[in-house]
Amino acid sequence: MESAREAITLTEAQETLLIPLYSKAKETAIFTDEKAQDILKRVDYDFSRLHVPRKTMITLCLRASKLDSYAREFVAHYPDGVVIHVGCGLDSRCLRVPHPGADWYDLDVPSVIDLRRKFYPESPTYHLIASSVTDLAWIDSVSAEGRPVLVIAEGLLMYLAEEDVKALFLKLKAAFPGCRLACDVYSMLTAQRAKDHPSLKKTGAVIQWGIDDAHDVERWAPEIRLVEEWYFAQAPEVARLGLGYRLGFQLAGLFAMANKAHRIVYYNL
Repeated sequence: MESAREAITLTEAQETLLIPLYSKAKETAIFTDEKAQDILKRVDYDFSRLHVPRKTMITLCLRASKLDSYAREFVAHYPDGVVIHVGCGLDSRCLRVPHPGADWYDLDVPSVIDLRRKFYPESPTYHLIASSVTDLAWIDSVSAEGRPVLVIAEGLLMYLAEEDVKALFLKLKAAFPGCRLACDVYSMLTAQRAKDHPSLKKTGAVIQWGIDDAHDVERWAPEIRLVEEWYFAQAPEVARLGLGYRLGFQLAGLFAMANKAHRIVYYNL
């Protein structure tokens, strides 16, 4: 018997969480997300309204795969560590990355967490936090007890003002000294032009933050270090794409401006 469909009622900005969900469910040539496919079958929403270009779908899946790899590597090294996914939306990383001995926290605004609870039940090691990421009091609800911490921010920080991004980094650094943080970022030019993206025009979301030199974040505190700056042209999954997309990514990889337009950065705080 088919599961009942769940009506989705979100603000325009919160509709952005449906873009990666739809992309991860549909772009099966390079990414497997059975949970996203299941949720898509259950929700009552016209996803065609989002107008997601295939290049965007590919990029979002490459992003998810790379951030998954950071999480897997972290859990392998610190099986009793703590993973915090801020701005989690309806993402299934908590399922894609097995973490039997680690505590996993997924955070998003209350309306999104209310929806998420329909698909992701909490457990002794899986926790949901209903809060805006900028209301930094949420950090006090994470019980790390000196254990290593990995924070993942996927498709989130570009929607925040720079002062809010900085405050988040410094608060995480103070609460969990030496923690790791992986996120995707836009260049300043991409941030300025993002308003013209068809999916963002539809949802009304506003891009606020871009960064050209990833080392600029190191100036926020002496201990912050950039561990890796990763470009989408480096993704091994690109080899499984059609010729046109392969050539597009290879060509982009030749130019610093194209590489930095949207990339992933990994910091030690």
